[in-house]
Amino acid sequence: MSTLLQINTSARAAGQANRLADDFVQAWHSQHPQDRIVLRDLTRQPVPHLDERTLNAFFTPPEQRDADLQAAVCLSDELIAEIQAADVIVIGVPMYNFGIPSTLKAYFDHIARAGITFRYTANGPEGLLKGKRAIILAARGGVYSGTPQDTQSAYLRDFLAFVGITEVEFIYAEGLAMGDEQAARAKHAAQACIQHLTAA
Repeated sequence: MSTLLQINTSARAAGQANRLADDFVQAWHSQHPQDRIVLRDLTRQPVPHLDERTLNAFFTPPEQRDADLQAAVCLSDELIAEIQAADVIVIGVPMYNFGIPSTLKAYFDHIARAGITFRYTANGPEGLLKGKRAIILAARGGVYSGTPQDTQSAYLRDFLAFVGITEVEFIYAEGLAMGDEQAARAKHAAQACIQHLTAA
């Protein structure tokens, strides 16, 4: 039995990216009914941005943290334990102003912890979240994949590789704001990709 972690990041609960992630997980569950599904909904429960107190907690050895610092690191520990336990990570990602939602960036900031999810070695950083697969469901109003404006895909791939997740696949639904016909084509193509990946 595997564990699938779904991360919803759209600012709107019914946003296209969240819907795509839901569709993927539903299709996955139909093919793998024995698998455990865990939902981390950053729409309804956004992760706070890092502050000085939390950063101080990150860089203080556990045995030296007082109650305040321990409380500051509690959410990060929870998020890390959740992704460490996952075999497959499914992230629904809308494009906001050419980037990822700030809630997803905050989530990444909380799980990027030296000595826990990555470490520095003589040969450079080494990710410690190995042996996992990530599926990115990217919903966009315009068409950006393969263009210089798609800084989002490179960032996601680079960050996930930094923490050890190198098996990353993207499903794009693009042009969703470019008229009903284009939106329908994009959704159909995304659904075909979902069916292909979940059947594998």
